Amino acid sequence: MSNQNNSSITGEPIAHHIYFDGKVQSLGLHTAQGEATVGVMKAGSYTFSTSSAEKMVVISGTLEVKLADSGYKAYQQSEEFNIASGVSFDVKCDSDVAYICYYG
Repeated sequence: MSNQNNSSITGEPIAHHIYFDGKVQSLGLHTAQGEATVGVMKAGSYTFSTSSAEKMVVISGTLEVKLADSGYKAYQQSEEFNIASGVSFDVKCDSDVAYICYYG
């Protein structure tokens, strides 16, 4: 990897989001599918809210997700799930999980 700073191409710094006292963190990026974040969750239970529709893809680990009125469902590496706009959902993981989240 080179030490060149390609952020000067767009003039924008990488967005860094920190949640739940640093136990969930993500970095923003632009993809062919639109805006996205790549993140990591430490073991724990978390509740998130959406302001737009989201598609989450698990990159590493197992993420248990509780959507709407359903029970928890486990998602593993390369598995994805969709969340509607304007809702809250619960997640839990027993070990670190990496994910990518696409918005819109």
